[in-house]
Amino acid sequence: MHSNIKRILLKLSGEALLGNQAFGVDPKVLVYLAKEIRSITEKGIELGIVIGGGNIFRGEGLAQSGIDRVTGDQMGMLATIINALAIQDALEREGQVARVMSALKVNEVCEDYIRRKAIRHLEKGRITIFAAGTGNPYFTTDSAASLRAVEIEADLLIKATRVNGVYSEDPLKNEQAKHYKKISYNDFITMNLGVMDTTSIVMCKENNLPVRVYDMNIENALSDIIDGKDIGTLIGH
Repeated sequence: MHSNIKRILLKLSGEALLGNQAFGVDPKVLVYLAKEIRSITEKGIELGIVIGGGNIFRGEGLAQSGIDRVTGDQMGMLATIINALAIQDALEREGQVARVMSALKVNEVCEDYIRRKAIRHLEKGRITIFAAGTGNPYFTTDSAASLRAVEIEADLLIKATRVNGVYSEDPLKNEQAKHYKKISYNDFITMNLGVMDTTSIVMCKENNLPVRVYDMNIENALSDIIDGKDIGTLIGH
């Protein structure tokens, strides 16, 4: 195992939970994710998770359809809470201990996000799922992932996507797109590569937080990353 990796922040998009569905949460995907996650917590890794809400609502898309942007983003934040509860349930069915912490107050459903409490959960071996993004409109869940990763002093931010890393273009649209095994923060920002938004990468750069982007559909990939295998793309200095 990477001896310097003890605590990880895993960023999952809401779309990752769709499976083959057009909307909502695919129970099969939840079972798969829970098993993948268990494979790394069994190695003693402390894990925080940030989940998006795009499988239910995406604030930016709602704004384009005429809904007020702030209202749309708030709807998106609530969608992430639904997803976080689904992941918590799947993890618990897999024998894991999990907590949901929300940047918006939903006290009957989950805990408020308090940094010190989150770190305590992690130290106790509880998987901590951070919902509702940053709690503010206009910030993506990628930015929330970078923020939470820095706050909990994670050693690595892992972004799970549908493609195996960072490419010069979308490989699902262009098979000739170049794959990067490693890329610097500056090059990623300059080339405006779309896997993560610029705000989130700048925060990682300023706090020396390495980012690993990988294809979540590759079985055992999370465990292999922890074991030091060069999967996907590493973004760093």
